[in-house]
Amino acid sequence: MALNGKVATESAPSSLNEETKGEYRPPFGGSDESKVPEDFIWSEKFEASELLPVLDVPTIDLEKFMSGDKSYVEEATRLVDEACRQHGIFFVVNHGVDMEMMGRVHDCMNEFFTMPLDVKQRAKRRVGESYGYTNSFFGRFANNLPWKETFSLRCVAAQNSSAAHDYVLDTLGSSFSHHGKAYQECGIALNQLGMKIVELLGLSLGVSREYFKNFYEDNDSILRLNYYPTCDKPEVVLGTGPHTDPTSVTLLHQDPVSGLQVCSNDQWYSIPPNPEAFVINIGDTFTSLTNGIYKGCIHRAVVNSMNARKSLAFFLCPSHDKVVRAPEELVEKSPPRKYPDYKWPMLLEMTQKRYRPDCNTLEAFKTWVKEGKALDTGSTITAPSA
Repeated sequence: MALNGKVATESAPSSLNEETKGEYRPPFGGSDESKVPEDFIWSEKFEASELLPVLDVPTIDLEKFMSGDKSYVEEATRLVDEACRQHGIFFVVNHGVDMEMMGRVHDCMNEFFTMPLDVKQRAKRRVGESYGYTNSFFGRFANNLPWKETFSLRCVAAQNSSAAHDYVLDTLGSSFSHHGKAYQECGIALNQLGMKIVELLGLSLGVSREYFKNFYEDNDSILRLNYYPTCDKPEVVLGTGPHTDPTSVTLLHQDPVSGLQVCSNDQWYSIPPNPEAFVINIGDTFTSLTNGIYKGCIHRAVVNSMNARKSLAFFLCPSHDKVVRAPEELVEKSPPRKYPDYKWPMLLEMTQKRYRPDCNTLEAFKTWVKEGKALDTGSTITAPSA
């Protein structure tokens, strides 16, 4: 359990039916745990290290920002603007999210990811879909498989929506009801936090404080639970390869185990975990909305041989009928208009069915829209130099 606002790091006792009990086995480690299957081995140019310098990332006190204190608002918007132009990542603290609630969510994550594989696969994510459970994206990618498991849930901002809770019950059964409630509550809280973040980003960009808040008020977003098992040879695998998120803005909560790394100016840096903070990073869709002024954050996740790692990401996404188009005042600041008008489902479809997200997803999407045809890239990934 979470005590005094601290996130639990050990699994809580299970209250699920006895049918779900069983000793967990990694679904992709093989019978010989010291041998990494070839499909998981990344080439040397992607080789990651746990020993990296720490990136100097601004920490924004959202309580002070929301209070309207003029001097702090000016300082916060300046720091965010600098960070988002350079690498697209910053922290927020005093964010208003109940950390006891986050502790309950992490307890549910511990419980879910230690379930037998056949239980988790009740919610198996189908190829081309955005929601459900998957281990290492078997069937979607042919090589360079990520050393992780994920469980993704739809979070709809519409009042009284219970999409996350309903999905858990429909796929996993009533014994997981407490999971569904925890994820639903978390999605609501992170949506509220997301609205504060886009207010901050609007002011940082010099547009109306309400501009992006209005754009995202009816958002149709994604809550993703990530689990990175230990690996006896962590130097040859990646939990997640180098990429920018195709979505708009990511709100990430890490457990105490380090693993997030960010590329800035062709150099990789570590982002140490802070269980009391949320990591905020810019995604491709928001880059489009800023006409390229704010950079999508290039990041990856590494694993280790000692401790499994968990993280929770809320991917803020516009509603499916909204047109992604940078406002004229931002185009005037950075002419010409760099991206085509599109709706979020177009980019989502490309990244789910036609293109493996990497560091060049947005440029590939521009080409796809311009040529009016799918891009067949297989599993090719372009990495920034380390």
